Amino acid sequence: MIINAATLKAIFVNLKTTFNKAFDSAPSQWQKIAMLVPSTARSNDYKWLANFPRMQKWIGEKAVKALSAFGYSITNDDFETTVEVDRNDIEDDNLGIYAPQAQMAGFSAKQLPDEIVFDLVNKSFNSLCYDGQYFFDVDHPVADASVSNKGTKKLSAASQAAAQASYGVARTAMKKFKDDEGRPLNITPNVLLVPPALEDIARALLSNDRLDDGKTNPYKGTAELVVVPWLTSDDAWFLLDTTKPVKPFIYQERKKPVFVQQTDPQADDVFNRRKYKFGAEARAAGGYGFWQLAYGSDGSVA
Repeated sequence: MIINAATLKAIFVNLKTTFNKAFDSAPSQWQKIAMLVPSTARSNDYKWLANFPRMQKWIGEKAVKALSAFGYSITNDDFETTVEVDRNDIEDDNLGIYAPQAQMAGFSAKQLPDEIVFDLVNKSFNSLCYDGQYFFDVDHPVADASVSNKGTKKLSAASQAAAQASYGVARTAMKKFKDDEGRPLNITPNVLLVPPALEDIARALLSNDRLDDGKTNPYKGTAELVVVPWLTSDDAWFLLDTTKPVKPFIYQERKKPVFVQQTDPQADDVFNRRKYKFGAEARAAGGYGFWQLAYGSDGSVA
């Protein structure tokens, strides 16, 4: 194959088309638990999360809440995947080997938000959120009290008592969460997030009419089951409220994944190493939203 501007353009248009098709068809689950926050700068400030906005009766002057003194900002990171195209492969018309790589680049680019968001979940027992506490912790400060959104019980469908002690306790705790004025936050747990190792237990808990002990299952249909292979612990499980405009987790997007290419014949890599390049670039980050919308158990206690 003769290499010229038209040839190179056609080759990389085809690779871009392959990339885009793979991107569009790749599965993604992050939207089930996180909210998309567009970013227009190097980082975004989320100290506003310290205030859970609620309507209240207007008497006299408006009650304006000051932003928390605790700063919480999320800085965007750069991401990339790059594939080299040997000039000899173009000359020898051996381009079929690059289509699968373009497909995998597109697949990986689509799943970047999943990797970011579910890595947040994996680190949530040891990473700080807006109030200076770990996202899942036993002593979040609310008014003059400490509130816990962290458990230790293993998820269980073995009996009605075991189900209540794990999943039931989490639901009750979330529904009792209140704001700084002591008013209920109307939390609605609707997503049970688990790793593949807990899928069978979670499915039985949410789908079966009866639990393993033969007793009626009071939790059937109470949440959507989301099974995620990105979760690294086989024991930890999470109950979330994703019904609100603000979600438990944040996917901050500065630049969506885009196809990029280097096709200039005079580029150093082409001249010195006969290598053209294509791939994807993105800028994004993840963070924690309202801890009140989530309950996590590390599953360390039977």
